Amino acid sequence: MKALVLFSGGLDSMLAIRLLKEQGIEVTAVHIDIGFGAGEGKFDVLEKRAAMAGAKLKIVDIRSEYLQNVLFNPKFGYGKHFNPCIDCHAYMFKTALSMLEDEGASFIATGEVLGQRPMSQKRDAMVHVKTLARDEDDLILRPMSALLMKPTKPERDGWVDREHLLGLSGRDRKPQIKLAKEFGFSDFESPAGGCLLTVEGFANKIKDFLKFDKDMSLKDMQLLRIGRHLRLKNGSKMVIGRDESDNEKLLALQNPKFAQIEFDDSVVGAVSFINLNADEEDLKFAVRLALAYTRADKEREYSAKIGEKTIIAKPFEDKSPAQEWFIT
Repeated sequence: MKALVLFSGGLDSMLAIRLLKEQGIEVTAVHIDIGFGAGEGKFDVLEKRAAMAGAKLKIVDIRSEYLQNVLFNPKFGYGKHFNPCIDCHAYMFKTALSMLEDEGASFIATGEVLGQRPMSQKRDAMVHVKTLARDEDDLILRPMSALLMKPTKPERDGWVDREHLLGLSGRDRKPQIKLAKEFGFSDFESPAGGCLLTVEGFANKIKDFLKFDKDMSLKDMQLLRIGRHLRLKNGSKMVIGRDESDNEKLLALQNPKFAQIEFDDSVVGAVSFINLNADEEDLKFAVRLALAYTRADKEREYSAKIGEKTIIAKPFEDKSPAQEWFIT
């Protein structure tokens, strides 16, 4: 018997895997990448944690289709910020259900705990998720809270021993921490980890973007994760790298909607980009601000190339002019 467990890398999904493994069930940990999860380097951590729980990791990239099919038109709306949790969970379950035949698996499971999350893990929300995911065969199992819910097909048909599943509910994590110690888990994500769509600052970046551009692409979404974001006086979008890692990511992304503010090699510091349709006033402001985030001499003028345009300007004396335009 084989199962696919939706895997966030957090403790609950690790425990769900182990509960099934304890019953002799083969498990593949399926991480559905929607583009708003943990930061760079997460896949190595996910692989390590999946192995610790007893499963191999499989990454499924649905970032582009998620933008088109879920994020901007959720049937059940958003949570506190820009998080379409019910539709999001349903889409991930639907994706996993469609993989069962190819993966040679019989059912899917998740680490969800009844009542732990205010939007997606209430009992009625789970019913909505089941319907949206088209789980007509009743193949979604929640091992962490199974004893508080109706038996699913894997339980009814004896694929899983229901008596060895759990009946957890609510936000108290003590039972999970205790189990983690019993299973010897040495590394797991804290409850604070999770989806960027639930973070107010990131949600504000999305809302700001959509005011000026309704056509968000995968590269636009990736850009929102990098650097300082500013919306300038006349509507132009500017992005400034925070550190060397940001600089490298901005340069590598090559978003066709943006142009780098390029200086000669004597200017060292943050990399800055601005959208291609910026007007002259915003361009000049952006060049002066970009220079302020470098080691440029505050007393001299510099030539900046932005696409086909050339702007000559002196740096601002400091970075304070940026404060009014940050997207927070």
